Amino acid sequence: MVKSVFKISFVLIGLIYGSWVHAQDIHFSQFNETPLLINPGQTGAFSGEMRVFINYKDQWNSIAEPYRTFMLSFDVGLLKKKWNNVYLGTGLLIYNDQAGKTKFGTTQVNLSLSAILAANPKNKFSLGLQGGFAQKGVKNTDVKWGNQFDGDTYDPNLDSGEEGTLNTSSFVYGDFAAGLNWDFTTKPKNMASNDKVTLNLGVALFHLNQPKQKFYVDNYQSLYAKLVVHGKSYIGIPNTTLAFIPSFLYMKQKSAQEINVGGLIRYSLKEESKYTGLIKSSAIYIGGFFRVGDSFIPMVMFELADFAVGFNYDINVSGLKSVSSGKGGFEISIRYIKGASVSNGKGAMF
Repeated sequence: MVKSVFKISFVLIGLIYGSWVHAQDIHFSQFNETPLLINPGQTGAFSGEMRVFINYKDQWNSIAEPYRTFMLSFDVGLLKKKWNNVYLGTGLLIYNDQAGKTKFGTTQVNLSLSAILAANPKNKFSLGLQGGFAQKGVKNTDVKWGNQFDGDTYDPNLDSGEEGTLNTSSFVYGDFAAGLNWDFTTKPKNMASNDKVTLNLGVALFHLNQPKQKFYVDNYQSLYAKLVVHGKSYIGIPNTTLAFIPSFLYMKQKSAQEINVGGLIRYSLKEESKYTGLIKSSAIYIGGFFRVGDSFIPMVMFELADFAVGFNYDINVSGLKSVSSGKGGFEISIRYIKGASVSNGKGAMF
């Protein structure tokens, strides 16, 4: 029993250490609620006056020191009324991530700027740039290493082989990204027809400058460039109060890749009153996603006028499930888009 516990402990340490060395980026299961994180081209590209997202993720509580990620983003469209068919978007993204036993932390602050062109009533294109800085560092150096496991037990007196080589001081680096985004929308015949269809596709490249990171005292490592491809659609089902919302996210960073596919069903509980606006629109979203090779992700979201709150839980289905018992992580998102329910009549998400 003791031997099994130690084996599990060192597997977890290996996972934490591996994620540290390869320095892959954070990710959220509710990727549609993190537009500035997946594509700077989405900055300002929405219906409404301004929007704010708050995201929180807590994972691996069942098997190790938890990984916790908090993110705040804000963006707004500029000069919408002054220029015909063209306007600018600007935004701010801040996140903090703390990983596992080492409490390896990342704090990042990014500014985004985009140019948005409405080519015609149905098509809108945008190009976005993002730049900022990040700080990384270890807060807890009291960890156990594989070299201190003698095959039967853990011996803290054994040489870890890591002291003097790992950089335990925090470091700062600049980071830049760019992205393209396309939105296609067909207007419904009327508010009651529920035949609206939208399509969003985008591609982005992060860490364009491949910044240097100092995880070891005498060695620098590059943060590899990351490719992101994403898509989402809203398909209203005519003569009902339902809509189908499929979406996907693909990310590749050197040898690491992630694929998320799935969708939500939106059920409109109440439409906003057409003339007085006293009755606010409300809806519920239910569905799920699959992160290939990793997790099944059931999800629910509640929407009231310009506000929405989403919840999900990652159910681990990878090889780690024998240790995690399928328990992955909890996530919550809060969204506010000023004027969204008035702008598009079918909810703030679209």
